[in-house]
Amino acid sequence: MSRLWIMRHGEAANGTPDSARRLTLRGEQEAAGMARRLAQHQHDGGSAVTRIIASPFVRAQQTAESMSEALGLEVETLDGITPEGAPQAFCDWLIEQPGNLLVVSHMPLVAELTGLLVEGRADQGRAFPTAGIAELDAEVWAGGCARLVGFTAPWYIAR
Repeated sequence: MSRLWIMRHGEAANGTPDSARRLTLRGEQEAAGMARRLAQHQHDGGSAVTRIIASPFVRAQQTAESMSEALGLEVETLDGITPEGAPQAFCDWLIEQPGNLLVVSHMPLVAELTGLLVEGRADQGRAFPTAGIAELDAEVWAGGCARLVGFTAPWYIAR
Protein backbone atom coordinates (compact mmCIF):
# COMPACT_ATOMS: atom_id res chain seq x y z
CA MET A 1 0.00 0.00 0.00
CA SER A 2 1.37 3.41 -0.99
CA ARG A 3 0.55 6.84 0.45
CA LEU A 4 -0.05 10.08 -1.35
CA TRP A 5 -0.41 13.46 0.28
CA ILE A 6 -2.07 16.05 -1.95
CA MET A 7 -1.46 19.59 -0.72
CA ARG A 8 -2.68 22.97 -1.88
CA HIS A 9 -0.10 25.77 -1.58
CA GLY A 10 -0.36 28.33 1.23
CA GLU A 11 -2.24 31.61 0.84
CA ALA A 12 -0.85 33.64 -2.06
CA ALA A 13 -0.87 37.33 -2.86
CA ASN A 14 -2.73 38.67 -5.88
CA GLY A 15 -0.75 39.54 -8.96
CA THR A 16 0.26 38.70 -12.46
CA PRO A 17 1.48 36.62 -14.00
CA ASP A 18 -0.26 33.88 -12.03
CA SER A 19 2.85 31.69 -12.07
CA ALA A 20 4.86 34.36 -10.20
CA ARG A 21 2.46 34.95 -7.31
CA ARG A 22 4.21 34.57 -3.94
CA LEU A 23 2.97 33.43 -0.56
CA THR A 24 1.67 36.03 1.85
CA LEU A 25 2.98 36.07 5.42
CA ARG A 26 -0.09 34.05 6.38
CA GLY A 27 0.67 31.61 3.54
CA GLU A 28 4.22 31.18 4.80
CA GLN A 29 2.88 30.51 8.31
CA GLU A 30 0.33 28.01 6.97
CA ALA A 31 3.00 26.13 5.03
CA ALA A 32 5.41 26.09 7.98
CA GLY A 33 2.68 24.89 10.35
CA MET A 34 1.62 22.08 8.04
CA ALA A 35 5.26 21.10 7.55
CA ARG A 36 5.72 20.80 11.32
CA ARG A 37 2.49 18.80 11.55
CA LEU A 38 3.53 16.31 8.87
CA ALA A 39 7.05 15.98 10.31
CA GLN A 40 5.56 15.28 13.76
CA HIS A 41 3.17 12.70 12.26
CA GLN A 42 6.13 10.87 10.75
CA HIS A 43 8.14 11.17 13.97
CA ASP A 44 5.20 9.60 15.83
CA GLY A 45 5.30 6.55 13.56
CA GLY A 46 2.99 7.63 10.73
CA SER A 47 3.73 6.83 7.10
CA ALA A 48 6.76 8.70 5.79
CA VAL A 49 6.92 10.93 2.75
CA THR A 50 9.77 9.74 0.51
CA ARG A 51 9.48 12.35 -2.28
CA ILE A 52 8.15 15.91 -2.62
CA ILE A 53 6.75 16.88 -6.02
CA ALA A 54 5.72 20.49 -6.69
CA SER A 55 4.21 22.67 -9.37
CA PRO A 56 6.68 25.08 -10.97
CA PHE A 57 4.57 28.07 -9.84
CA VAL A 58 6.35 30.21 -7.22
CA ARG A 59 3.74 29.80 -4.44
CA ALA A 60 3.82 26.01 -4.75
CA GLN A 61 7.63 26.00 -4.76
CA GLN A 62 7.67 28.16 -1.60
CA THR A 63 5.20 25.81 0.12
CA ALA A 64 7.20 22.76 -0.97
CA GLU A 65 10.40 24.35 0.41
CA SER A 66 8.78 24.54 3.87
CA MET A 67 7.91 20.86 3.58
CA SER A 68 11.43 20.10 2.34
CA GLU A 69 13.06 21.77 5.32
CA ALA A 70 10.84 19.93 7.81
CA LEU A 71 11.11 16.52 6.15
CA GLY A 72 14.72 16.65 4.95
CA LEU A 73 13.82 15.90 1.32
CA GLU A 74 14.61 17.63 -1.97
CA VAL A 75 11.79 19.20 -4.00
CA GLU A 76 11.20 17.80 -7.49
CA THR A 77 9.32 20.00 -9.97
CA LEU A 78 6.65 18.58 -12.29
CA ASP A 79 5.41 20.96 -14.99
CA GLY A 80 1.98 19.35 -15.50
CA ILE A 81 0.58 20.06 -12.02
CA THR A 82 -0.41 23.68 -12.46
CA PRO A 83 -3.94 24.94 -11.73
CA GLU A 84 -5.24 23.83 -15.14
CA GLY A 85 -3.32 20.53 -15.10
CA ALA A 86 -5.09 17.34 -16.18
CA PRO A 87 -5.84 14.95 -13.30
CA GLN A 88 -5.78 11.88 -15.58
CA ALA A 89 -2.37 12.84 -16.95
CA PHE A 90 -1.06 13.07 -13.39
CA CYS A 91 -2.57 9.66 -12.54
CA ASP A 92 -0.88 8.18 -15.62
CA TRP A 93 2.44 9.60 -14.38
CA LEU A 94 1.79 8.60 -10.76
CA ILE A 95 1.18 4.92 -11.45
CA GLU A 96 4.85 4.56 -12.46
CA GLN A 97 6.27 6.38 -9.42
CA PRO A 98 7.86 4.63 -6.44
CA GLY A 99 7.50 5.71 -2.83
CA ASN A 100 5.12 7.81 -0.79
CA LEU A 101 4.69 11.18 -2.48
CA LEU A 102 3.73 14.62 -1.22
CA VAL A 103 2.36 16.64 -4.14
CA VAL A 104 2.11 20.44 -3.75
CA SER A 105 -0.19 22.01 -6.32
CA HIS A 106 -3.23 24.26 -6.81
CA MET A 107 -7.00 24.42 -6.97
CA PRO A 108 -8.77 23.15 -8.96
CA LEU A 109 -6.23 20.38 -9.72
CA VAL A 110 -5.89 19.20 -6.10
CA ALA A 111 -9.67 18.79 -5.77
CA GLU A 112 -10.02 17.12 -9.16
CA LEU A 113 -7.14 14.76 -8.48
CA THR A 114 -8.56 13.74 -5.10
CA GLY A 115 -11.99 13.20 -6.65
CA LEU A 116 -10.59 11.10 -9.47
CA LEU A 117 -8.45 8.90 -7.24
CA VAL A 118 -11.06 8.36 -4.49
CA GLU A 119 -14.41 8.59 -6.27
CA GLY A 120 -13.38 7.78 -9.84
CA ARG A 121 -14.57 11.18 -11.07
CA ALA A 122 -12.63 14.43 -11.13
CA ASP A 123 -15.83 16.43 -10.55
CA GLN A 124 -16.32 14.69 -7.18
CA GLY A 125 -13.34 16.33 -5.45
CA ARG A 126 -13.58 18.41 -2.33
CA ALA A 127 -12.60 22.02 -1.85
CA PHE A 128 -9.16 22.54 -0.35
CA PRO A 129 -8.38 25.49 1.89
CA THR A 130 -4.93 26.99 1.41
CA ALA A 131 -2.26 24.60 2.74
CA GLY A 132 -4.86 21.83 3.16
CA ILE A 133 -3.58 18.27 2.81
CA ALA A 134 -5.52 15.16 1.79
CA GLU A 135 -3.86 11.86 2.72
CA LEU A 136 -4.71 8.91 0.49
CA ASP A 137 -3.61 5.31 0.29
CA ALA A 138 -3.97 2.78 -2.50
CA GLU A 139 -2.62 -0.44 -3.92
CA VAL A 140 -2.68 1.15 -7.38
CA TRP A 141 -3.04 4.83 -8.29
CA ALA A 142 -5.98 4.69 -10.67
CA GLY A 143 -9.42 6.30 -10.75
CA GLY A 144 -11.62 5.15 -7.87
CA CYS A 145 -8.91 2.94 -6.33
CA ALA A 146 -7.71 5.18 -3.47
CA ARG A 147 -9.02 5.67 0.03
CA LEU A 148 -9.10 9.04 1.79
CA VAL A 149 -7.23 8.41 5.06
CA GLY A 150 -7.43 11.94 6.41
CA PHE A 151 -7.70 15.62 5.67
CA THR A 152 -5.86 18.33 7.57
CA ALA A 153 -6.19 22.08 7.24
CA PRO A 154 -4.06 24.77 8.92
CA TRP A 155 -6.77 25.97 11.28
CA TYR A 156 -6.79 22.56 12.98
CA ILE A 157 -3.22 23.13 14.18
CA ALA A 158 -2.69 24.47 17.68
CA ARG A 159 -0.36 27.46 17.37
